[in-house]
Amino acid sequence: MEKTIEKVKAASFQEMPEKIGQTIRIGSVEIALFKLADGHVRAIENRCPHKGGVLAQGIVSGEHVFCPMHDWRINTTDGKAAAPDHGCVKTYDVKIEGDDVYIFV
Repeated sequence: MEKTIEKVKAASFQEMPEKIGQTIRIGSVEIALFKLADGHVRAIENRCPHKGGVLAQGIVSGEHVFCPMHDWRINTTDGKAAAPDHGCVKTYDVKIEGDDVYIFV
């Protein structure tokens, strides 16, 4: 059975705080949504691969978010933990149309 990709409105771009994560729940999926300092919006799985820290509560620096539990640095573009740590979170495609931010799940 082929999985259907769904486009879901997640936020208003203008209302998104810069460099502060938001938790978005779409069905059973919990996503951390970030507006980076350069204006890009990233969406990743909201749990750190280490101990399940809530990434939306982490500190954002550049394209990375630091897990609030143990300071793992997760790249918001590809979902990979920075060395020497290892692991990965799922990333989600994001599209901005006008002021609307959509996530593809």
